[in-house]
Amino acid sequence: MSMYQVKPIYEGGTKIDLPTCMYKLPNVHEQRASSCFSEHAHQNGEPDSAVRALEARQDEIMRKLFELKAAVDGLAKTVATPDADLDLTVSCSLASPSPTACTFTGTADLDTLLGKDLGALRDIVINANPAQPPLTLLVLHGLLCQRYRVLSAVHVHSSVSGVPPQLLSCLGARLTDGSARNLFQLGFTLIWKDVPKLQMKFSVRNMCPVEGEANVARFLFRLLSPDPSDVGLATLVDSWVDTAFFQLAEGGAKEQAAALRSLNAALGRQPWLTGPELSLADIACYCCAVRSGATAAAAPTHVQRWMKACENLGYFSRAQLQ
Repeated sequence: MSMYQVKPIYEGGTKIDLPTCMYKLPNVHEQRASSCFSEHAHQNGEPDSAVRALEARQDEIMRKLFELKAAVDGLAKTVATPDADLDLTVSCSLASPSPTACTFTGTADLDTLLGKDLGALRDIVINANPAQPPLTLLVLHGLLCQRYRVLSAVHVHSSVSGVPPQLLSCLGARLTDGSARNLFQLGFTLIWKDVPKLQMKFSVRNMCPVEGEANVARFLFRLLSPDPSDVGLATLVDSWVDTAFFQLAEGGAKEQAAALRSLNAALGRQPWLTGPELSLADIACYCCAVRSGATAAAAPTHVQRWMKACENLGYFSRAQLQ
């Protein structure tokens, strides 16, 4: 059948012949119909730019719908958490990844690590007590900002008051340009709240809350570097993380002294706790040593060298809140 087969119609008793293709509204996504419409438009002196304008308009509508979906998904994640009763937004900052600052290699992209989540910013929401600032997480936040585009925010919950200024700006300078959420890969929100134990919420519709600074630190570090393929090495990292929180941060004077001796012995054999490269073990032990009041000057020889090496890396400065 010819594209322009004549089909008779009657209007006011008069027979009128029109091309069959005029009975269909052209669809820019259907090649045949588009070709018919374009050819007919050309025969009638209409420019092909009309079709291109229609396509451009449709693309713009789809772009706006994508942005709207991202915004709605972000709001849904916020409303779905009981922390929606925030009474004060203190600061909001952004950071772009630096290709040279991060020391980690072999990091996969977020879609590989967390699965694809089209149209929605992946939000990490952390409730922490200002009486016990999560130093480890502040250092890891700095590393995440070097790897990903992170939209960061600090809030104060109504259950606490008198939060020190250094805690209000612990995630960086305040964001003032109102950048859209869809420009970022990660959302990192820290809420100072009266909670007995630190808690992280991620993907609130599918994942249960993660409690404890050590567990949250393990989750965040996996966004920077995959777990070691060597099972023994992975176990060693976990052992040092436990030592950091159970002995250095929460232990008594004897336990802290024993932990420092263990650190000194390990660092006498290698530059970092688990080998030639920095790992979560170093971040956790350094931050917990700082929390316990240990200083490089008062620590054993190898621990002194190691603490100074950590401090020479810029992101460890986030652990110095005094």
